[in-house]
Amino acid sequence: MSEARPFASQAGKTQVGRAQAGNTQTDKSQTGKTQTGKSPSEKKRVTLRDVAEEAGVSLKTASNVINHSGRMADATREKVQDVIDRLGYRVNVLARNLNRGKTGFITLAVPSLTAPYLAELANRVIDAARIYGYSVYVTTYAEGTSRGAASLLRNFNATVSDGMILSLSEMEDLTPEDLSVDFPLVCVGARFTHYKADHVTPDDVQSARLATEYLLDRGVSRPAVVGSRTDFAQLSTLRDVTEGNAQLRMRGVFEACCDRNIALATELMPNVGQDWSIGSGARNMQRIIDSGVPFDGVIALNDQLAMGALSTLAANGISVPDQVQVIGFDNNEESAYFQPPLTTMDSCLDWIAPTAVSRIIDRISGSRVLQPELITTQTRVIARATTCA
Repeated sequence: MSEARPFASQAGKTQVGRAQAGNTQTDKSQTGKTQTGKSPSEKKRVTLRDVAEEAGVSLKTASNVINHSGRMADATREKVQDVIDRLGYRVNVLARNLNRGKTGFITLAVPSLTAPYLAELANRVIDAARIYGYSVYVTTYAEGTSRGAASLLRNFNATVSDGMILSLSEMEDLTPEDLSVDFPLVCVGARFTHYKADHVTPDDVQSARLATEYLLDRGVSRPAVVGSRTDFAQLSTLRDVTEGNAQLRMRGVFEACCDRNIALATELMPNVGQDWSIGSGARNMQRIIDSGVPFDGVIALNDQLAMGALSTLAANGISVPDQVQVIGFDNNEESAYFQPPLTTMDSCLDWIAPTAVSRIIDRISGSRVLQPELITTQTRVIARATTCA
């Protein structure tokens, strides 16, 4: 069958002729033509039928080799794989997913990508999804506004994504109706999901109890807290909280101190509001120092706050851990390289991301009937130089 040649190809051919007349080029011209006269973009795409014909097998057998399925002799599988490698066959993922009624994409929605924890969550979700042959759309939402998580859930587009992993901000107040969606949904973060969606999260209360006990076991008797969003007068109400990183972690601190008869002082736990940045940690640590109330330990409710607190302690000539011991949460990458390296609570991201992805894949495939569940795990202390051995 003759091939229609576009005008651009004819122009390129003339260019080659001119170059050859000047003895400056051989078979490959400056236009990127190969010896066949076709540019790489003009080459015919290798199809699965090409593979099957070259290997002398049926389309079904070739497909089974591609998908690592079916029963056949090892020699047949190896022969087909050799042809795949030799011809350079690549799966047309878009076509395959359309045939299956799937897009091959998962949406990950987070409040922002500024916080190291959320950026690391995104990286790990992408890595976990890749194992299942899925790609990830990462989007952010305007937490606590009309364009927040509820809007994102209402406007989910099933033609571009098969399901959503939603990282719940503490500023979101989602109703059962918001979470009653008709697409696969898995939530991560310390917010209640009203049993309408799977909820993958570490046990923040247990984590904070463990962090507090770790300091108390090492001689701390007057702990300060950096990161509280609860006024001192409301501490007793924390016994009943069931959601929110700050509230759950403060509940764990409060319960551990009560169990050991350790008194918390109002001057040593300022309300920082929603700001859990390094700057907030530095400023609120200075407020604690300026209060003049003695303290010998700091429980910072995330690593950013802890690193800010460490900077202020150093600026005030307070030795860590000799005079004050410090522990953080989330095990951000920077925490291991800060000076001194920060003792912290494991974020469990190496569990959260693959667990959330595995769950969303199960829901997308519909292979099992799954009721919404709270899926949780317990964390551990990662001991470094800001606490005593």
